Amino acid sequence: WALHLKNVTISLSGQYECSFATYPYGTKAAKIQLIVKAEEEQHYVKEVWLNQTLEIPCLEDMTSENLSNYPLKWLVGENGRKEELVTKEPSCPAVYRNGSALYGQRVRLGLNNALEIFPTKIMDDGREFSCHMVYHPERVRKSSTTVRVFGK
Repeated sequence: WALHLKNVTISLSGQYECSFATYPYGTKAAKIQLIVKAEEEQHYVKEVWLNQTLEIPCLEDMTSENLSNYPLKWLVGENGRKEELVTKEPSCPAVYRNGSALYGQRVRLGLNNALEIFPTKIMDDGREFSCHMVYHPERVRKSSTTVRVFGK
């Protein structure tokens, strides 16, 4: 016997019990506690000097092996607008697409799917770079980093 839940929300958290009658032993029951968590987004602030290389990790608690199995996307945002920087599909983990007109040749995908930006510019200050990994059709893990650029 199995219970299938669709459109799972936090309100479905709670204790579930399955009971059934058996002969000649009587009623059997099993209980399970379901805890539904909201999507968690990790947020960081990274400081870098002007004209240096900036490396932003995607999901710090994930190994590169786990990251290579799922679609991955890096975005940059400012004032509510987001632009896609880099996209990678698991079918070709060594190949990724860089679709940014604004960042163009300054961004690339580094080790463990980190975003590398070189050289950093004043325009990068205050921007939020976010990594989105789709590990299930309806589930996305996100990590965002706000950049602070300092001049010498």
